[in-house]
Amino acid sequence: MSVLALVSSVAGFIKVRYLMDKAVIDNMVFRAHYRITTAILFLCCVLVTANNLIGDPINCINDGAVPGHVINTYCWITYTFTLPHQQGKPVGTHVAAPGVGAYVENEHDTRYHAYYQWVPFVLFFQGILFYVPHWIWKNWEEGKIRMITDGMRGSIVGHHEDMRDRQRRLVQYVIDTLHMHNVYATGYFLAEVLNFINVIMNMFLIDAFLGGAFFTYGTDVIKFSSMDQENRTDPMVAVFPRLTKCTFHKYGSSGSIQKHDALCVLALNILNEKIYIFLWFWFIILAVMSAFALVYSFAVVTLPSIRETILIRRFRFGTPAGVSALIRKTQVGDFLLLHLLGQNMNMMFFGEVLDELSRRLHLGNNIPTAPSTLELSPIYPSDKLKLHKETEA
Repeated sequence: MSVLALVSSVAGFIKVRYLMDKAVIDNMVFRAHYRITTAILFLCCVLVTANNLIGDPINCINDGAVPGHVINTYCWITYTFTLPHQQGKPVGTHVAAPGVGAYVENEHDTRYHAYYQWVPFVLFFQGILFYVPHWIWKNWEEGKIRMITDGMRGSIVGHHEDMRDRQRRLVQYVIDTLHMHNVYATGYFLAEVLNFINVIMNMFLIDAFLGGAFFTYGTDVIKFSSMDQENRTDPMVAVFPRLTKCTFHKYGSSGSIQKHDALCVLALNILNEKIYIFLWFWFIILAVMSAFALVYSFAVVTLPSIRETILIRRFRFGTPAGVSALIRKTQVGDFLLLHLLGQNMNMMFFGEVLDELSRRLHLGNNIPTAPSTLELSPIYPSDKLKLHKETEA
């Protein structure tokens, strides 16, 4: 399968979904976790497994005593190594490459490299981890927003009386289930906490995977770019060496063990170093955004004034006194439900829903200039039963 075909299979995570087709049950930061980050990790997984981009991931050269395909396979499935004490020495005069020089067994420290075998598996596993909080919240939510906004998402299209009927039944549902959505909201806020914990734990996972080099990787690369070109050592080469050493032992013709040294070119590391420097910056940005999202959610839960501000400024609804009365009448779970409804509905239509809800709750915040169509339409028990059946289906 071509790289283009593999990449196109990942595109489904970040494709634009129109409100008429898919209900929105989260915010932009939440979607950055399970859509953008998961897509990035899966895309990176595809790139490191696409051999036609760089050719063979490893090529080893030796004295010819061991066939090339044998030494390549052996060094790939075991490990290669570099010498930390040879880092920073002039290439071409003292060492063959950074970390590749004269080696005396048991006298010099060695840094073993076997991570390259596991890079695609770890990237794929991380992609799944970033999708898990969304999966938990989606199952917790059980399609509630999708069902109660059916036919009302996006632009208002349809017969006027039909939309009025849908609006009336939606308001009645909110009134009938008032103060019954706190468990629903708990699932959402728990998923946001899991998002933040997940990105932090993934940073620790990569740091352990790369031998403790990830947390300082980005800062070292930034420092390297600002240093004098003649007196600097590329930290990306230290973490992802392009040339390494490998030792192969076999029996000679007389039955004694022979040692064969090989130099291995790790072409795959030219991709790995770019992938992980990008992930370093992206995970930090994502962690900061997730922290702000948690602070925002905490403020929404604890400060009624924040909820009032959201209704007034974001949804342009009501007067301060009327909105304050609505907030006092509802709880956090009710507010989250209304907030998600507002994300899925036309703003003018949603404003009418809030206005009618206020009237039905006897808050009197927005006095209509004309008699409301909703007030003239009686609420029959069969309507309540129909709405409850739709939301519990």
